[in-house]
Amino acid sequence: MAEQVSGPEIQRLIQLLARLPGLGPRSARRAALHLIRKREELLGPLSDAMQVARDKIVTCSACGNVDTSDPCIICCDGRRDPAVLIVVETVGDLWALERAAALRVRYHVLGGTLSPLDGVGPKDLNLASLVDRVANGGVREVILAVNATVDGQTTAHYVTDLLAHLDVRITRLAHGVPVGGELDYLDDGTLAAALRQRTDF
Repeated sequence: MAEQVSGPEIQRLIQLLARLPGLGPRSARRAALHLIRKREELLGPLSDAMQVARDKIVTCSACGNVDTSDPCIICCDGRRDPAVLIVVETVGDLWALERAAALRVRYHVLGGTLSPLDGVGPKDLNLASLVDRVANGGVREVILAVNATVDGQTTAHYVTDLLAHLDVRITRLAHGVPVGGELDYLDDGTLAAALRQRTDF
């Protein structure tokens, strides 16, 4: 058994860093050493920022985004089109679509996908508030921007059924060849989806 080379405080820092996505024990050790070496410029400010985040970050009661205000900055933006609502699985998906800056619209975060194997059912997702938002009027189109996985597509079909009785257009993201993609490197499923959803040139 390897001997411990640092005190419990440093070991705890490494263990907590190792819980972050994409960081295993080795990466966590490197990150911890870097933070310790840059104590004044990184460790102190990071600690302060995390404390502020812990105290001030809330979940938006309207859309499910995370921000320091409720409603969030996106829901309060009067320049966005309130008639179009993009439904996403997670806040990370919302942020990714915002980086693309393709549409200035509103969002709705489901908080995951339906997954019977993992015990995630309709009551575990932010579905009731979605139906309420659409039923209250003003929403003309709901764009289902869920992942092209089995659980994502199951969730998309469920949402479509939930909203079927309302006067709203339901669309989904196109699937297929990515911008800059080469056909030879794409998987069969992506190529099949691209062929099925071909458009006029």
